[in-house]
Amino acid sequence: MSYDVNAIRADFPILDRKVNGKPLVYFDNAATSQTPRCVVDDIDDTYYHTKANVHRGVHTLSQEATAAMEESRECARRFINAASTDEIIFTRGTTEALNLVASSYGSLLSPGDEIILTVMEHHSNIVPWQLLASRSGVVIKVVPCDDRGVLDLDAYRSLFTGRTRLVSVAHVSNVLGTVNPVAEMARIAHEHGAVICVDGAQAVSHLKVDVRGIGADFYAFSSHKMYGPTATGILYGRRELLEAMPPYQGGGEMIGHVSFGGTTWADLPYKFEAGTPDFVGAAALKEAIEYMERIGIDAIAAHEHELLEYATEGMLTVPGLRIYGTAPGKAAVISFLIGTAHHYDTGILLDQLGIAVRTGHHCAQPLMERFGIEGTVRASFAAYNTREEVDSFIAALRRVAAMLV
Repeated sequence: MSYDVNAIRADFPILDRKVNGKPLVYFDNAATSQTPRCVVDDIDDTYYHTKANVHRGVHTLSQEATAAMEESRECARRFINAASTDEIIFTRGTTEALNLVASSYGSLLSPGDEIILTVMEHHSNIVPWQLLASRSGVVIKVVPCDDRGVLDLDAYRSLFTGRTRLVSVAHVSNVLGTVNPVAEMARIAHEHGAVICVDGAQAVSHLKVDVRGIGADFYAFSSHKMYGPTATGILYGRRELLEAMPPYQGGGEMIGHVSFGGTTWADLPYKFEAGTPDFVGAAALKEAIEYMERIGIDAIAAHEHELLEYATEGMLTVPGLRIYGTAPGKAAVISFLIGTAHHYDTGILLDQLGIAVRTGHHCAQPLMERFGIEGTVRASFAAYNTREEVDSFIAALRRVAAMLV
């Protein structure tokens, strides 16, 4: 079947609006994707007809809400090919999931143990490990990348010692679009007795993810970057690791029995889900996953790759424009600067023309330092973007370049 982008766009009412009198061109998908009508309808339906706290009630509404949340957990398990729903933990997003691993698994590490990160990590995959290092004395090592944005795997191998315990790496760079060789990195980590945690925030909506095929020990991602609601995410963890880890937070739902003499923990995955969750958002994640699957993950990836190549070719004809991130097989993200113009000025002018892009350091300041810049303008594509929007974007870039260069 052909890829019907106009039919897809019809599912997203926000794409019909205008910004500053111009048709909206939404190229900020790496920050957050838009949400289709079916997901919003699912959220509305839950609030209007099935809102009740989950797991604790014997009444019908509570049972229905619990069933919807657990069906979504199973959907997420299948989506990433986890072995069991016990390995699927609902979080508020990738950031909380990574903090959970750093806090809980990190508590099992000793002073002098080593963690390997990469230069291209998002702050949410740097700062939690730095907090752990300040508390426990673990040592952080960093894998460099070349000028294309490709990780140096020889350097990666050289960082391992007998004290290396964990690797944490982005599956896809939110700045460069680099798709990192996480399966190879996992194999190397396991050869040295280390576990690997993968930040999948920028991957799950753009390529098929098989956590067991990759060899991931932990894998984190966010609903709002894959056409779902905000404040909902998933942490996958291998059962034997999760069972050995202490709870991340304490409260209702994560307990077996509480007394002032001591407390026992609930079984997985509930041990890590303290308090009332966003059960409405958790249930809606299933609708978002199934929406992507109806289109086809491979079809989305092919469409985005075509837009990436088309946009890159056009952007390189704009005077003074240079692109950061040229790794082979990269995802549909383009970071760039125009001449000596500040990224913020470029973004403001593009917004006046109806083009929504992201400006700044993209929560990746160490990577900006690696390239000797303060920030970039970032355009990122999704299933609903079109060649016509790219044409409008290139025309807008030419106007901006004429003003700034």
